[in-house]
Amino acid sequence: MSNPIPESERTDIEAAAFRRLVKHLQEHTNVQNIDLMNLAGFCRNCLSKWYRAEAEERGFEVSDPEAREEIYGMPYEQWKATYQTGPKQEH
Repeated sequence: MSNPIPESERTDIEAAAFRRLVKHLQEHTNVQNIDLMNLAGFCRNCLSKWYRAEAEERGFEVSDPEAREEIYGMPYEQWKATYQTGPKQEH
């Protein structure tokens, strides 16, 4: 890398990229979780579990519904009712 990123800036850049990914997934509700899982090996639910685990590692209690709402931008059940298509599939 010709212009190395200082460690003091790296976390901010990574956090911004994560927020951008989450926003992208919130805006592209036509992309189903099973499609993400089949193509990329992770889905919105995976992101919410990673979010929850990282929060807990830092001493913050975050429930599954709270973590999912952070990723989905709305309660999970509402997202499923509004955007999920087809039968539920295991991944």
